[in-house]
Amino acid sequence: MAQATARHWNVRPLRDGEFEQLSQRMAEGSFQQSLGMRDMAQSHGARTSLVGVVDERDEPVAGAMIAYTPSRFGPVGSVWAGPLCDPDDPDMVSAVSEAILADGAADGALMRDYAHAHWRHQGFGTGYDSVMNRWVYVKDLSGIGDERALLGSYSKRTQWSVKRARSMGVVVREVGEDQFGVFARIEQQTAERRRFAFRGEQYFHDFARAFGDRAHFMIAYIDTACYLESMQRKADDLQALVESISAKMQARETTKLRRRYNEESSNLAAANKRLQAARELAARGDMLPAACSLFVEHPNEVVYLFSGSLEEFKPFYASALIQYEAMLRLCVEQGIARYNFYGIDGVFDDPNSEGRGVLEFKQGFNGYVEELPGEFTLPVSRVRCAVKRVAQKVIGG
Repeated sequence: MAQATARHWNVRPLRDGEFEQLSQRMAEGSFQQSLGMRDMAQSHGARTSLVGVVDERDEPVAGAMIAYTPSRFGPVGSVWAGPLCDPDDPDMVSAVSEAILADGAADGALMRDYAHAHWRHQGFGTGYDSVMNRWVYVKDLSGIGDERALLGSYSKRTQWSVKRARSMGVVVREVGEDQFGVFARIEQQTAERRRFAFRGEQYFHDFARAFGDRAHFMIAYIDTACYLESMQRKADDLQALVESISAKMQARETTKLRRRYNEESSNLAAANKRLQAARELAARGDMLPAACSLFVEHPNEVVYLFSGSLEEFKPFYASALIQYEAMLRLCVEQGIARYNFYGIDGVFDDPNSEGRGVLEFKQGFNGYVEELPGEFTLPVSRVRCAVKRVAQKVIGG
């Protein structure tokens, strides 16, 4: 067993249970450093190992899951989201770096500690990354204990979107693998529309099997019968209102009554048009999928990982309702205070930025931006590490 740097620590491989417990109890733990992610990486051909730092009682105090992928220069080992250790503790950083080596405006202290342990920082940037995001959007749910408080914590516009979705018959259901074909079709259409790579249906099956009940696949459906009933009720109410105003005008017409009659008659015409559209929609089926999202939970947070939506159903605001339901079911009801919307592109001063719509959608839920330190490389063994550590809260919602 190799002797590590300080405090009588040693390094050795970790057993599955040891690693998972470490991930779940440490503040640095995330789904990226979990057995689920290890299994996911292996299902896609990566070789992995679990390494750790142990104390004098042989109890793990730090560790990492390394995923090895091929490159032109030989296997490259990645520690996604960074090792499970306190990045502000230079001795711990050195110890976990030795464990990895044995296997093969940011926080200045963090940068120095990794530099002293021979890691090289790869620089800052903006945009999305294929593995780890540089910028994420997070909502703190501390103190939010019920549906009303959760909805009230959003911006007025987002509150309206959630209520609108409900009033139009949108319902959110968590689905199993038998519905992954539907989930994948929505994802694929979204990928084609927004020009990003579609991973394929098999990816979702692999993810579900790797993460088990910690993976949550949600689809928002339009309950067409409910939608039709809502549109019928609104049309009937407007019809009754127009008839009431007409009766008053027959008794004594005024300019005010005439103006109101014209306005409500216009509203009735629009309502009847929506009612007809609802009838046509109901003829297509009872439950029409409109949007989907994949969430993964960890004791430290719930992460909103993937999503898709159908453009024709954009007026139903299904995506907003999925976010609300996920926060309520997976966080508020389970006592998890951190909801991670995951990636944004880090561009905040360009209204024409490609990621502007994503940013504004997430900002509607009133969270904040976190900038992560970026990628570090340990040159001796060419191990790449995307170190997860909150450097600073950059922007409010």
